[in-house]
Amino acid sequence: MGNYENILYETDDDQIATITLNRPDQMNAISPDLERELHEALDEANADDSVRVIIITGNGRAFSAGYDLGREREGIDTRSEALKQWMPTDMNHTDHVMHLMELDKPIIAAVNGWALGGGFWYTLACDITIASEQAAFGQPEVRMVSNTSFLFPALVGWKVAARYALTGDHFGPEEAVRIGAINEVVPHDQLMTRAREMAMRLVMVPSDSVRLNKKLTTLGFHAMGLRNALQTGGLISILAHASTDAKEVEDLYEVQRNEGLTAFLRMRDNKFIPEPGGPRSR
Repeated sequence: MGNYENILYETDDDQIATITLNRPDQMNAISPDLERELHEALDEANADDSVRVIIITGNGRAFSAGYDLGREREGIDTRSEALKQWMPTDMNHTDHVMHLMELDKPIIAAVNGWALGGGFWYTLACDITIASEQAAFGQPEVRMVSNTSFLFPALVGWKVAARYALTGDHFGPEEAVRIGAINEVVPHDQLMTRAREMAMRLVMVPSDSVRLNKKLTTLGFHAMGLRNALQTGGLISILAHASTDAKEVEDLYEVQRNEGLTAFLRMRDNKFIPEPGGPRSR
């Protein structure tokens, strides 16, 4: 097995590989190293003939709080610098999402807590998503000039996605089930048990059948233009990351530079509290 520092990787006799995002003190924020290790672990599980199903979950109170804002803006003072830093990262996002969808083996997301921004996008790319009653989903980063993922409207529809993608409001697991962003919600202490029960049902199906039916969905989305839509999203991401000097967010980034991330998040989000669909907004 790979030597990982930001994730935990384990396999068992039930033919299940479990990948646990393991930066709990940072709410499993997605750093470059964590993202690289996640995809290496997915490839490791895919190449292991003893693995039939993959479960992804998080350690601590979050599945993932999204991309690491603590390091995002380091050394960025101009739009040119932002473009230089973010162009390769944002254009790779399509490959990262499609990696999950194109993998031969099914992936179950077991969402144990907050799934925000890029963490939310990863849950959308998994084949089956089961959430704890303590889970919460959202993309609050749109409040600082950022973008959603086309996977969201592709799965839940235009109007529903607009409700949350245009406001940054978060929503609970019951709402996520209702709109079709996840499959089911379970009591928190039963999350991994239920994820494993679902994995065992997949293990009982012939592996060729699982692989071909997963491929059917992915290739169907390809034919409908999903990859092109996600690639367009990458271009939008580059523009968003280069918009930190937009007049409406000048004060926001001034606070981040002078007072730090906590003050930045407080200024960004506090005026939206309470959030109409946010079970944990108070």
